Amino acid sequence: MVEPDVIVTRPIVGLCHMQVCVKNGTPDEEILQVANRDNLAGTENGWCEIVRDGEPQDLPCQCEKFPTERTHYLLVC
Repeated sequence: MVEPDVIVTRPIVGLCHMQVCVKNGTPDEEILQVANRDNLAGTENGWCEIVRDGEPQDLPCQCEKFPTERTHYLLVC
């Protein structure tokens, strides 16, 4: 089975974050589009930012299942 480029792995992380597993090289626009389609944030702007600085939750990080192919990110609404 081929994994989709973007997978919602934790729909709720704290009050305003969610976690996704992303195939390396996937454009930000696609990540946010899939996140907003598959897990509505419930805010006016929806999921609008990808956390790339390692805070909070020590993400981004490599996927344990596919460490050379995928990365886990937090999204902010």
